[in-house]
Amino acid sequence: MMKQTLRRILSDHGMILVLLLLCAFFSAVTYSEQSPIGEAAAGQIAGAIKSQFGKAPRVLIVARDQSDDAAFAKKLDATLAAAGAEVLAVVKGEPKDARDALQKIAASGGRLDVIACTESTAAWLVFSDLKADFPLLGAPRLLKPQSYRWPNFLKSENLLNIANQIAVIAIVAIGMTMVIITGGIDLSVGSLLALSAVLAARFIRDYSGGVGASVAGMTLACLGAVIACGAVGAFSGGVITRFDIPPFIVTLAMMLVGSGLAYILASGQSVYQVPDSFVWLGRRASFFNIPNAVLLMLVLYVLAHGVMSRTWLGRYLYAVGGNREAARLSGVPVRRVLLFAYVASAVLAGLGGVIMASQLKSGSATYGNMYELYVIAAVVVGGASLSGGEGRMLGTLTGAFTIAVIQNGMNLTNVESYTQKVVLGLVILGAVMLDRIRHRQ
Repeated sequence: MMKQTLRRILSDHGMILVLLLLCAFFSAVTYSEQSPIGEAAAGQIAGAIKSQFGKAPRVLIVARDQSDDAAFAKKLDATLAAAGAEVLAVVKGEPKDARDALQKIAASGGRLDVIACTESTAAWLVFSDLKADFPLLGAPRLLKPQSYRWPNFLKSENLLNIANQIAVIAIVAIGMTMVIITGGIDLSVGSLLALSAVLAARFIRDYSGGVGASVAGMTLACLGAVIACGAVGAFSGGVITRFDIPPFIVTLAMMLVGSGLAYILASGQSVYQVPDSFVWLGRRASFFNIPNAVLLMLVLYVLAHGVMSRTWLGRYLYAVGGNREAARLSGVPVRRVLLFAYVASAVLAGLGGVIMASQLKSGSATYGNMYELYVIAAVVVGGASLSGGEGRMLGTLTGAFTIAVIQNGMNLTNVESYTQKVVLGLVILGAVMLDRIRHRQ
């Protein structure tokens, strides 16, 4: 009894365990010394100044002209000003800019208590011998953020980066899961992704006002691109169900058609005449600093899980994949169920194309290259059977994150791209072999 329970747990949740083990492994191998940056560093420095220098210290803030350093300087300036400190100057630039600021403070006869730096600016040679170079300043202390040890893999920005990068593949994998559960395959999703990105960008450029497009215009343009992809999926599903042609052949043909149309519509170039606000879906964050694309991905998985586990449509998809003839004899509208699966796959590929166009702020026929293989890999690694009748949305999401974690971890550990392909190929092969072994048992 215990053995059967353990086997069932491993069968249902084995990939989650694998994902957790991968996260633990990459956390261990990327454990290193870290230094706070941006607003976190500013908060630490502000606390040190308040505790060590009391009221109204005279401070010089030094940062580089970069986004993280700019956030550090802005936050620290505001925090110190609110606490009653006197910020004499804020330097955002190079060592010569810091030297100029120090000379101005010394020339004015001012006293300087603290020089607040980032980890990088604290190493500038201009601060190596302040007493000798700037004797009129007194004895200012150089403060920089205190380092700590933490895995690079578990840094919040890295985890959000993993989720944001896998969002498109995971969303497209929802539709692929439905197709594979019915016993089919859809090789056209990568090309439809590119086609959708090009169509969305062209519709915005040609019909919605280009860089001056409104929110409504961009929304309609994106809906048009998704609907066009859905029409392609309906054509593929119609050919498969009407003429009983293997899905592999039909979707392979549509993969070529979709890619060719994308190149024709884009004239072999990127379509980039879109407004800055177009990146809202792909790059911006709304709640708890989670990217909007990731939030959309999570909402879609909740809905897809509900459809597959709580509705008659989900039961029909499993029935068709388990035994198509038995499903037909039981009254299941097999053709309509198959048609729905391919339309859903194409629509979600179109949505993935819109997200990618938003992330990259352009549309190009080169987008989505090899994505059909990554999507199929996510579904298979997540436990779906290529024979049909088996698969879960939670498993697919786990499979997508497993692939993303492997890629990200290898990038952090400086594994070359060619070796990464070998590893991913072995992971996919291993997942299929485990599926076969499970079926035999």
